[in-house]
Amino acid sequence: MRRLALYMVILLAVVCHGCGIYSFSGASIPPEAKTVSVLYFPNQAPLINPLLSDQFTSALRDAMMNQTSLDMVESGGDLAFEGEIVDYRTTPVAITSDQTAALNRLTITVNVRFVNTFDESKSFETKFSHYEDYPSEQELTSVQESLTSVIVEALVEDIFNKALVNW
Repeated sequence: MRRLALYMVILLAVVCHGCGIYSFSGASIPPEAKTVSVLYFPNQAPLINPLLSDQFTSALRDAMMNQTSLDMVESGGDLAFEGEIVDYRTTPVAITSDQTAALNRLTITVNVRFVNTFDESKSFETKFSHYEDYPSEQELTSVQESLTSVIVEALVEDIFNKALVNW
């Protein structure tokens, strides 16, 4: 029984070895890819959060460094990300009977261009958008930091999954 289990483990290791680089994050990265670059994402939204560009760019870089074994380079990586923040807005979403907002929604949209130099079919340009709702009796300035953190985390996860996870 132990011998059968050992053979199964060896067989699994051999089969998985031929599948390219695999990490526990679920990333499927071409074996020849060694570097990744994430250029600065400028904020081109009509409403500007002055910290958002730095926060988003850093979060995407951190995800690439923490969830892959790729080396971060300034530009021209084997896998490359660039783009811009195109929308940052708050809108009412739940109107009460007296025509006032019960909830507001903060939405952030990012346009991302991803280049995979080893497989052009996996390159893309896509807009990613995510939102969080907050009570209308709260000012945006009082919840902005926490909402933005949650939204940025969700955006980075969506971008990572589209670029590097083959689900």
